[in-house]
Amino acid sequence: MKNQNAGAGLQLSLVSLTIGGLSIGMTEFLMMGVLPDVSRTMHITIPEAGHLISIYALGVVVGAPLIVGVAGKYPPKKVLMGLMLMVCIFNGLFSLGPNYPMLMVARFFAGLPHGAFFGMGAVVATRLAPPGREARSVAVMFAGLTVANIIGVPLGTYIGHNFSWRISFTLISVVALLAILSLKLWMPNLKAQAQTNFRDSLKIFTKIEMWLVIGISAIGTGGFFAWISYIAPVITKVSGFSDNMLTVIMVIIGFGMAAGNFVGGRLADRFSPLVTTTLLLICIMVALLSFAVLAKFQVPTVLMTFLTGAIGFAVIAPMQILIMQVAKGAEMLASSVLQATSNFGNALGAYVGGLPIAAGFGYTSAEYVGIGLAFCGFVFCMGLFWRRKHVQTLKPAFQTN
Repeated sequence: MKNQNAGAGLQLSLVSLTIGGLSIGMTEFLMMGVLPDVSRTMHITIPEAGHLISIYALGVVVGAPLIVGVAGKYPPKKVLMGLMLMVCIFNGLFSLGPNYPMLMVARFFAGLPHGAFFGMGAVVATRLAPPGREARSVAVMFAGLTVANIIGVPLGTYIGHNFSWRISFTLISVVALLAILSLKLWMPNLKAQAQTNFRDSLKIFTKIEMWLVIGISAIGTGGFFAWISYIAPVITKVSGFSDNMLTVIMVIIGFGMAAGNFVGGRLADRFSPLVTTTLLLICIMVALLSFAVLAKFQVPTVLMTFLTGAIGFAVIAPMQILIMQVAKGAEMLASSVLQATSNFGNALGAYVGGLPIAAGFGYTSAEYVGIGLAFCGFVFCMGLFWRRKHVQTLKPAFQTN
């Protein structure tokens, strides 16, 4: 009976993190769906509205190490609740913003808790998990992002198109409030980890291994974002689907992300995080090539959107465990930095993937750029394997479970 109660308590604790991930996922991705609506109602251009996406990413990059550095010494439960309060407040302010500068400020501050929440949440998930199930617990937390893409973002986009985008962002504040309540009720009162001070934690950046993992995140994962950033014109212009099918395709990708998230967690628990990450980068290269070749055929295209979404998202949990293993003693800082670098990968993939399209090489040319980015991530993985062979102290980061 005690084991059953403990198991139920663990699941509820992880669900509270999932709800928090849902609110953050909606905050990040909903703007892409309601961009034309914000542009129209605020009387700004589409590029100006697009800056609301970029300023959020800047907030993630700034907030991830800063908040962990300040709040890492406090009990995780209180910090996580505080981060969700920030999500609630600044999405609420965004929904009420009377002018463009106010919207920019609100979006920047809404991005601050993103990396810190997932960074601290990943560490908490591993502390709560039974031995050998750490990556699966981390995957449960990141399930919030997949739910956001399957349900939250399509729902918010529908509301934004048919009613008001302000209602959509108010809805995010409500989800954040639910996350606060669930954290209060279900998250155990874990003690703050006994870590070195923030200045000492920064020493992790003197490790070659840390920069190799950052390279995988900032460049290697850009291959996935090069693909998904330009999925819409490929689906409509190359595959020949109607515009109305875009929502269906995005939902299919969301289901693929959800499946891949849990598969990636299980693989990382079964094998080492580095082996799993390396194999998934190889798979994403194959998937991108297959997608580009088969894009003219509708049925294979639908299948490949699911598979590519699954493979692209499967790498998240293994990379979280990998970077925490590399950065022993500063896991929260490292985990939060991974979130910041993944946002860089998002921006890099979108920018570099668009260059050949702008040069007239066709919409599927972004996939070939994505293959190159994923290959760079694979090279960084090979560098980590080389370090495993030559640096004995890194052995725990690469051993299989």
